Amino acid sequence: MGTAAKMGPGYFPFWLGIVLALLGALVLFGSLSSKTEEDSLARWDIKTLLWILGSVVLFGLLLKPLGMVLSVLVLVLVSSMASHEFSWKGAILNAVILVLISLGAFVYGINLQMPVWPAFLAS
Repeated sequence: MGTAAKMGPGYFPFWLGIVLALLGALVLFGSLSSKTEEDSLARWDIKTLLWILGSVVLFGLLLKPLGMVLSVLVLVLVSSMASHEFSWKGAILNAVILVLISLGAFVYGINLQMPVWPAFLAS
């Protein structure tokens, strides 16, 4: 793990875990001590939940055959269908921005080895 003078690979994750655990404990104790009136749970919107979960599953299934660019586009477009304020213009704009951020961060930033384009276009 290392020390503060000579940090090893586990030093930062260890202390980050400690800080997050302390923050979690603060939130837990804060929620137990506050006196609020009882609220009934809101009804789940199953349609929205299925759109979001389906988009993530679809992303996982399409990543290898379609590559990251098209998979992220599909992910954002399908998950945008869950919104009550859906518009194609906003969904496409969000998809393009997220593709650019994903390419910059994962492919060029940390050199993550993943297919960027579909297999039939890459060969």
